[in-house]
Amino acid sequence: MNKRSFNSSRVTRHSSLSSDKFHDECGVFGVYSHNEAANLTYLGLHALQHRGQEGAGICSSDRRQLYIEKSMGLVADIFSEKRLKRLPGDIAIGHNRYSTAGSSSLKNVQPIMVNFSLGSLAIAHNGNLVNAFELRNELEANGAIFQSTSDSEVIVHLIASSRAGGLYERLIDAMRTVSGAFSLLIMTENELIAIRDPYGFRPLSLGKYDGGYVVASETCAFDLIGAEYIRDIDPGEMVIINENGIKSMRPLHSHRHAFCIFEFIYFSRPDSNIFGNVNVDAVRKEFGRQLARENHVDADLVIPVPDSGVPAALGYAEQSKIHFDFGLIRNHYVGRTFIEPRQSIRHFGVKIKLNPVRKLLEGKRVLVVDDSIVRGTTSKKIVKMIREGGGAKEVHLRISSPPTIGPCFYGIDTPTRKELIAATHSVEEIRKYITADTLKYLSLDGLLKVIPNPEKYCTACFNDDYPVLTPQERIEQMELFLSL
Repeated sequence: MNKRSFNSSRVTRHSSLSSDKFHDECGVFGVYSHNEAANLTYLGLHALQHRGQEGAGICSSDRRQLYIEKSMGLVADIFSEKRLKRLPGDIAIGHNRYSTAGSSSLKNVQPIMVNFSLGSLAIAHNGNLVNAFELRNELEANGAIFQSTSDSEVIVHLIASSRAGGLYERLIDAMRTVSGAFSLLIMTENELIAIRDPYGFRPLSLGKYDGGYVVASETCAFDLIGAEYIRDIDPGEMVIINENGIKSMRPLHSHRHAFCIFEFIYFSRPDSNIFGNVNVDAVRKEFGRQLARENHVDADLVIPVPDSGVPAALGYAEQSKIHFDFGLIRNHYVGRTFIEPRQSIRHFGVKIKLNPVRKLLEGKRVLVVDDSIVRGTTSKKIVKMIREGGGAKEVHLRISSPPTIGPCFYGIDTPTRKELIAATHSVEEIRKYITADTLKYLSLDGLLKVIPNPEKYCTACFNDDYPVLTPQERIEQMELFLSL
């Protein structure tokens, strides 16, 4: 197998404003026992669209066989009424994919559906397996033939090749073989199974709807259809939903939990409740308040970098008593591609998505709040836009998370360490690069003060404390792997 072809799924496709943000890999949604399962899954995926915009798929079951529809693009563009009618049955799972340059193709869109010795099976995976490369090599050496470059397909082959007895035993066998992050939905002709890795990297919630059950990456998907939140799927838990009701098994164990802190900082929708039913918007506002306590500066106006910086900016303004307003307006109707003008327009990629409100900013000392800095390129353009296009007298940048110094191996599309500006530059060097008058980050201690049960979170991107892959040579291997 060619290493480049397998891991090309991690090479980032950058476009304008989104190039300086991390990207989550996927969102999953499932329905059991509802005669409009596919339609509900469509709505659930629509609510989870922020977790992946490259492709989407739905697989359904009418208790006799599985049906699947998937394509590249956004959920609303893929699933017409005609296409949804081709997905009969009362069980369904769906998947949104954030893909990248090497894997932006239909073959990598999930769910993955297969037939094997125990029947038909479909799988939707949110996360990233850190030992996928080694497992794939081993499986191919034993005769496995892969149809995609997705690490999720490794799970399917492990289930199919397991020598354990029934399906549940095979699932457990496969889950004990893989390492890393996985929030999984698995569907057969007659049941829905949800599994969360023992570290609990990615969120996964269980709900109830109209006599049936739903499972989703985030509770905002429950809100859209009017489902009732029951509880989170626990780390290391396997929940089986079938005609006998719900059965819980806990076959996977780890020495700690490692919930992804960036779900609160950036990924999850503000209206979602995650990791023990904690509201994302409330946490982000408190990040902003803590940021103001730690890093006050005299300013006339607090503005967010929309949309992800809004809650923290509100919190900062409330704590500092500085007036809040929207000094940058975001164009929500910009697609992923657009025709650039032949003549050069300065900062075109950012200006097509953001525009300063000069009447608000002119002559002001402006404090700008954003959730993170990855490469710094977009932050630099925004600062110049506020100063030159908006006429601000001073521009002070505040970041509602600590400096990001390490890449993620657990289901987030991140640059390599050398591309992360905070890994190779001091805060003062970053400030000079982005041309802000001042630059301050939220401290890691301050961040953890805000989070309930902070010991349960993965903060590796801030302090290199990786819960999986602790040996340095494995980290270096994975960084090389992700950069190919």
